[in-house]
Amino acid sequence: MNLTARAVLGLALGFTVLLAPEAPAQAQGGPSTVFVDPVIDEPLTQTSPVLGRLVARQRGVVAALTRGPVSEVTVDAGDRVAAGDIILRIALDRISQTRNLSAAQVDLARARVATAKAELELANLELVRLERLRQSAAFSQARYDDQAKAVQTKISEVGEAEAAVAAAIADLRIAEIDVRLAEVRAPYDGVIIERHTQRGAYVNVGDPVVTMINDQDLEVAAEVPSNRIAGLLPGRSVRVSFGPDRTVDAFVRAVIPEENGLTRTRSVRFTPALDELLGNSDQPLAANQSVTVQVPVSTLRNVISVHKDAVIPRGAGNIVFVAEDGKAQPRPVKLGGAVGARFIVLDGLKVGDLTIVRGNERLRPGQDITINSATEAGNAS
Repeated sequence: MNLTARAVLGLALGFTVLLAPEAPAQAQGGPSTVFVDPVIDEPLTQTSPVLGRLVARQRGVVAALTRGPVSEVTVDAGDRVAAGDIILRIALDRISQTRNLSAAQVDLARARVATAKAELELANLELVRLERLRQSAAFSQARYDDQAKAVQTKISEVGEAEAAVAAAIADLRIAEIDVRLAEVRAPYDGVIIERHTQRGAYVNVGDPVVTMINDQDLEVAAEVPSNRIAGLLPGRSVRVSFGPDRTVDAFVRAVIPEENGLTRTRSVRFTPALDELLGNSDQPLAANQSVTVQVPVSTLRNVISVHKDAVIPRGAGNIVFVAEDGKAQPRPVKLGGAVGARFIVLDGLKVGDLTIVRGNERLRPGQDITINSATEAGNAS
């Protein structure tokens, strides 16, 4: 064979070696390297979105508590006030004079008490004097009886005068309350959203002054389908979304025991953790703002679950390979619904079983395996 023929033959043999398929590890007798994930017992957290809204726990009309002409309104719509800030002042001319009159009535009533007590003392002295004459010829039983009745009358007059003092003091206190209530103050921290009166107007007790809202004390209200209420026990945690990258935890505060007959829903109130969001001036929160509540689909319970990558469809059912004593053993399984990246296990597996989630495509029952110890459950996908 000449040199050229030998060179061609060598190249052909080289290409044959390069193109020949590599023998699988199984054919070579070595164990197959697999990745595993344990069967776990975890809370069922399957949820469905429900539209809700923010509502203020403190919102309403601030009313006048006494009557009179308005001398000053210190706020306007949009102003922020703190609890105790003055919102409106009522002119004090008439109210102050009424208070002074009540104070004078108290002084007058006390003077009448003093007069009645002095007259009672004189009547008692006269009665004592007549009592001393009882053994003398100058004693008159009729006069004595009349004086005794006069003493009782004076005692009653003292009681009436003291009652008049109490009534006058009560009138004075009412007048002082009117003086204090002539300044209408904010009952809580909040924002004025509407003003109902102005300077020069006359207000009576109960007339609206302003409407205000506490935008720092907000909760979530959502109309939840009645078949989902069982999973919303007071105190249960849910997730509430206010938009992209604005999700917070919230807790069930109350389920209102009244069902909407048309929509078959019940109102549920949630207390959200809004500390982070309330301080965001770029995206301030507002009452009636729409939110999305992730409502649990059932009561809180634990379920056994297996990673979805461990499940292999076979015929009309599913199997899972389990790592046991260095070998891959198939298990038929009965599965329930999905929970994230896992399936609920109804039958066939127990907590702690190591299921093969990668490298299970070509496994044979009883095949030797080597577990990749660097794999974690969360990395199997």
